[in-house]
Amino acid sequence: PPCYGAAAAAAKVGTAPVFARGQRRRLNIVAIAMSLFVPWLLFAGVFSIMSFSMHYKSPASAFALVALGLLVVAASGAFAGDALRQKAAGNPSREPSWWFFICFTSLLAWVSAVALGDMNFSSNLQPFYDVLNLNYYAGVDPLKLQGQQLMDAGRIIFTENARLDLSRSMGFKNSEIYCVAPVTVVSKNVSHADLMTYDFWAVGMNCCSGNAKAADFSCGDYNNPRAHAGLRLMRDDQRAFFRLAVQQAEAAYNIKAVHPLFLHWMQDPMAEVNSYQDNGYRYYLIGIWSHFGIQLFLVVCATLAFSKMGSY
Repeated sequence: PPCYGAAAAAAKVGTAPVFARGQRRRLNIVAIAMSLFVPWLLFAGVFSIMSFSMHYKSPASAFALVALGLLVVAASGAFAGDALRQKAAGNPSREPSWWFFICFTSLLAWVSAVALGDMNFSSNLQPFYDVLNLNYYAGVDPLKLQGQQLMDAGRIIFTENARLDLSRSMGFKNSEIYCVAPVTVVSKNVSHADLMTYDFWAVGMNCCSGNAKAADFSCGDYNNPRAHAGLRLMRDDQRAFFRLAVQQAEAAYNIKAVHPLFLHWMQDPMAEVNSYQDNGYRYYLIGIWSHFGIQLFLVVCATLAFSKMGSY
């Protein structure tokens, strides 16, 4: 059948308005699908780049790709502006409503992905990559080895007779309580050997009273008889406070710690390291599917709103 007016113009260029004019309005499935998937795919891509190995191995490349994601926002904004100008020029088939919606939700997706991806990377994936880049040592005897010899350690498995000397634990208060306890060795009569230098320290936050007389360190697997291992502390912002706690222990117990290494005391460091990666992937999947649900809700609301407003 012949086409007239705006409908004929739309047919010639191969495009259709979001809602077709006439007795019945038909939804433009392409526009709705773009409004749902373009912001979501942008969110998933940027979230992935900010969360995983590219951010760690090549941060400059990662940030460059993330910045390119803004081209999606800019392009949708340009299409919206063009549609607005054509509508003002008298072309009723060009309605900018959906392009403005895509532009706004894409910008929201980009900002959210950058923020959440960086949080996921800092909390889960960066510690995972940091530990894997450090060395693994097994059979470490605190009586024979010093911290200077294992400065590149990420995971340390001590000898079976290695224990925490809770009687020489200490806590340093600075808003939080930074708790430390030295790793020593015990003999058959369960007495802790005196070391020339106490260089291996189990650490934790808010798991002791901070009272030197209490010696109530209860961090990590402190009471697990099968725990003979440590996972290196990777938080640079906490290391100075744990060092102050060690210095207090040196003064209180008349001991030396020449090159202290700070460790999370546990039975299986590799399981803990893998949990960082598992949490990173878990939060990524939760993030992308949560965003999909939110975007779907916004598209449904926009569809209803545009149909009532007569924005075709």
